[in-house]
Amino acid sequence: MGVLLDRLTRIFEEGHGGQLPELRTDAAFAPLGEMRPAAVLIGVTERAEPGVLFTHRPLDMRQHAGQVAFPGGKLDPGEDAITAALRETHEELGINPSLVSVIGQTDRFVTGTGYDITPVLGLMPADLPIEPNPAEVSGWFEAPLRYVLDPANRVRKQALYRGLRREYTEIVWEGHRIWGVTAAIIENLSRRLAWEGLIDG
Repeated sequence: MGVLLDRLTRIFEEGHGGQLPELRTDAAFAPLGEMRPAAVLIGVTERAEPGVLFTHRPLDMRQHAGQVAFPGGKLDPGEDAITAALRETHEELGINPSLVSVIGQTDRFVTGTGYDITPVLGLMPADLPIEPNPAEVSGWFEAPLRYVLDPANRVRKQALYRGLRREYTEIVWEGHRIWGVTAAIIENLSRRLAWEGLIDG
């Protein structure tokens, strides 16, 4: 993973050198009170055309049933975001944390349901054996990283949420609808990365 890891690390560090205005957040819709810390893994696969792993949440889940998500969840007591993201990825997909090369934490995202999510970018070998936990994952897929980061593949839509009109982002890849929090995290990351150079530069 040497060449891609070095390139992605360089692009990540260059893109996180300062503050960016108007990053996506749902903080305006969040309930008052203390936010619940959570973390997700943006797991990039090491290929000539790098991919990124997504999961489908089970249809019987209480929140966000059936939606596309990154593996992740709430921080346990004493955990940091990186530890939690790797633990949740292992619990949901059976991927050993030792196989993930962590590149860094990107912009936090506050959800309308009161979670303060820290996305963690990491690189892993391609074609790892994946064993989804049916209690948390109904399926998984891998989409090209450059496809999901490319603004040309994003559509802005609007919907009513708690009586207020709000914008959200939607990305569709081979029938998989990526939207809401997951798409917003991707949108923020794409502003941080010179993603066109992941392969070419």
